Amino acid sequence: MSHHLVEAIGLTHVYEDGTTALRDVTFRITHGESVAIIGANGAGKSTLLMHLNGHLSPTSGEVRIGEASITKATLPGIRRTVGLVFQDPDDQLFMPTVFDDVAFGPRNLGLAEGDVERRVREALQCVGVWNVRAKPPYRLSGGEKKRVAIAGVLAMSPDILVMDEPTSGLDPRARRQLIGLLREFSHTRIFTSHDLDMVLELCPRTIVLFEGTVMADGPTQEIFNDDALLERCQLERPLAMQACTGRPQS
Repeated sequence: MSHHLVEAIGLTHVYEDGTTALRDVTFRITHGESVAIIGANGAGKSTLLMHLNGHLSPTSGEVRIGEASITKATLPGIRRTVGLVFQDPDDQLFMPTVFDDVAFGPRNLGLAEGDVERRVREALQCVGVWNVRAKPPYRLSGGEKKRVAIAGVLAMSPDILVMDEPTSGLDPRARRQLIGLLREFSHTRIFTSHDLDMVLELCPRTIVLFEGTVMADGPTQEIFNDDALLERCQLERPLAMQACTGRPQS
């Protein structure tokens, strides 16, 4: 299962304006792990995710998926292995109908139309939105758009699922449904999120970024119990772990 491995080695990224978003980031994620990447705004989370399937190229260092370093030559295979769901589903949904959106990737693989239809049906049924297949994406709710964006990635049969802020913008019911869905996936899962209660539920391991540097990498419970670390990285404990300090009113 080496193709499920995700490894960053000395990964550094400097944008054209001189902003250093990532500094010597190193980690290794193995088959079946569910890992959160957390940090305050500007910590480098989204930049890091964009490196995991080649949307950005390192200034120095490298990212490896399995035994392969991400290069122009390996990029097509990498993108079939690593499915990336953007924070805003509108960045991924652009076809006239939901069905066509989910079919876009498999069709570009050159699959027979019968295989494309099977993948689309299975992906949309998996995320519970087969019933909206004929709708235009702009007519969907935020939660439905998230599910369709995930289905578009699942239809490519990736081994690694990468999601940027999966619960962002969802109402409580849609958030709960999405967490339940993600819990069922057997993929290697990598999330960025400000939703630390979701992280606590789904991710046994957490990587903390601060100003582009890995400040901690370990068991989620231990990290959320390290008040000094959280303070230094401008984070707080999940609500589920925060003590209730209020007193009942008479």
